Amino acid sequence: MAKSMTGYGKAECLLDEGKITIEIRSLNGKNADIGIKTSLIPREKELEVRQFIAKELYRGNIDLFATFEQNASSGAKTINKEIFLEYYKQIAALQNSLNYECDDSGLFSTILKMPDVVETPKQEMTDENWEKVYTAIKEAVAALNEFRQKEGTILYNDVTSRVALIESFVAEVEKHEQERIDAVKERIRSRIAELNAQPDENRLEQEIIFYIEKLDINEEKVRLRQHCKYFMDTINNEPNPGKKLGFIAQEMGREINTMGSKANHATIQQWVVKMKDELEKIKEQSLNIL
Repeated sequence: MAKSMTGYGKAECLLDEGKITIEIRSLNGKNADIGIKTSLIPREKELEVRQFIAKELYRGNIDLFATFEQNASSGAKTINKEIFLEYYKQIAALQNSLNYECDDSGLFSTILKMPDVVETPKQEMTDENWEKVYTAIKEAVAALNEFRQKEGTILYNDVTSRVALIESFVAEVEKHEQERIDAVKERIRSRIAELNAQPDENRLEQEIIFYIEKLDINEEKVRLRQHCKYFMDTINNEPNPGKKLGFIAQEMGREINTMGSKANHATIQQWVVKMKDELEKIKEQSLNIL
């Protein structure tokens, strides 16, 4: 069954220091364009993550996000005493030079707001923590794949129903082909009558047959039906058919356009327009099929 390239997955992992949330989303794309939008994943682990995502998700514009929510118990900040004292000395010296005094409570609160005085302890990514994070990444990718599967079912139902419509429109065209041939013959004979010409009947019949053969659309109908069957075989039997479906849809378009150029009949032309409309929707939807 076809999958969509659009999807979203989310997973969490609990560490001693807090919780990491992994989110991954994908949109349609020609190749696997993977973005790691976080600094929580160690540089040396990025290649492993990219290879895993490319293998599991195949292609698309894929972005991975990770956010860290620290535990209250492990989130205590520390005061750098050396930097605090250095700021204090400079402010005290400035007070003496200006002969200005301020209370210590106001001075302390001011210094605590100075750069680098209050520090948040850095958390190291241990091997044990990385295993938990990597497991969460796998779970998020699995959730995204499940999302893609559900969206793919919707896409499958949509495009296959439109292919069936195009095939039914070909059958509608066939209902008017004899009428079209008779109309062409009548127009030719009417034109000759207007000119008061007296052509040789055998030669005239031969020319009419030759002209009608030039307008014949049997080959286009046969090839269009073959393309429709190939489309269905591909979407039903290949694991990632999106690109091939796009190529098949182009070939379907060639036959429909040729049929339209040869139509020479108002009602047939209307059915051709309907085919084109359905084909454009198929092309649009196929862009999002994996």
